Amino acid sequence: MATLLELKGLITDSDLQDKVEASLIIAVQAVLDGTPTADQQKYAAHVFASTRGEASKALMSVLATNNTATTAQILGATDTAIKSNVAAVVDTLTVAFIAGV
Repeated sequence: MATLLELKGLITDSDLQDKVEASLIIAVQAVLDGTPTADQQKYAAHVFASTRGEASKALMSVLATNNTATTAQILGATDTAIKSNVAAVVDTLTVAFIAGV
């Protein structure tokens, strides 16, 4: 299990940030390709306008969700695993955005 300081350090890992950013764009587009709610549309517009900032939040959420993984497991995650983990937190991020968090 990664230590709290290791998890904090992963927030600024540029490769991980870039992978999460790309994954967030893909996840939000997938939501828009379905039948998005008004809140999902608002969040998607915000993501496309402020991708890096929202990707940082997505990374924090993914790290929190996977806090029992080791640093090596997190850094060694496949693109598919990262995309899946980011897609899994989009609803939570949407709710947080709409709530003004």
